[in-house]
Amino acid sequence: MLIWIPLTLAATVLQVSRNALQRGLLPVAGPWGATLVRFLFGLPFTLAFIAVAKLMTPQAQGHFSAYFFMACTIGAVAQVGATAALLVSMQRSSFAIGTAFQQSSLPFTALVGIFVFHDPISPVAWAGLFIATAGLVYLSWPRRMEGVRDWSPALLGLTSGACFALSANAFRQGGLAFDPHHVVFSALVTVGVVQTIQTLILIIGLMILDPKALRGAIGAWKSSLGAGFFGAGASALWFIALTMSPAGPVRAVGVVEMPVAALMGRRLFAERLSLSQIFAGTITALGVVLAAIG
Repeated sequence: MLIWIPLTLAATVLQVSRNALQRGLLPVAGPWGATLVRFLFGLPFTLAFIAVAKLMTPQAQGHFSAYFFMACTIGAVAQVGATAALLVSMQRSSFAIGTAFQQSSLPFTALVGIFVFHDPISPVAWAGLFIATAGLVYLSWPRRMEGVRDWSPALLGLTSGACFALSANAFRQGGLAFDPHHVVFSALVTVGVVQTIQTLILIIGLMILDPKALRGAIGAWKSSLGAGFFGAGASALWFIALTMSPAGPVRAVGVVEMPVAALMGRRLFAERLSLSQIFAGTITALGVVLAAIG
């Protein structure tokens, strides 16, 4: 079944909306405070999603194994680092280009899925991954500024992509370990456990290292609540899709967030893309199609 494709498309729209709200929180909460809001303010919505899923599938039980908690913890820590790196990359480049850097998770996700978790990828999907990656490399190449190229946004983006790749595969393994026969309920429980771990880590860390950022994130509760809602919805759909399909193709379809981010960046932050960037985005989209149908 290919229902994971529309679920992934919906998740990307929610994710771009969440990223926009998080980026707006950077001046008052910093990268770590802005990272916290997607988990802290998203957790209540996730718990509501779990309750609804349980009512719809009362026979679902699940199993809290050591492997499940290990996968959730690895994914949780990796996603926290990925989100912070992504937000700083956006701050140093642009909203749309930062989103493009994030898509470096595409080849990383496929490689981790194949060599670590033995998820199969077809030759057509491999071709799509290669084309999409080539488009991303071209799009991500830094411009020369005053004789020097600033590589920090690209390096942060690659760090973000690698961490997102690790987290995507870890979340897939967690969802499959909890209850492989009821994927929606299993995915949502995995989201809830992951967000709880992330919230505790960030709150404790910020209380010790940066109380001002913690106060800023909570003080801007209206934007934080919106980011939490969009984040919870995006995570729920991502996790369900990852439970249904290997992580590589899911991340490939997720590249559709690039044009969405470009439109939102132009509307919200007055950012514009050059013709070469639009061309690279089109090449990337072609690779996404091949990866999805493969």
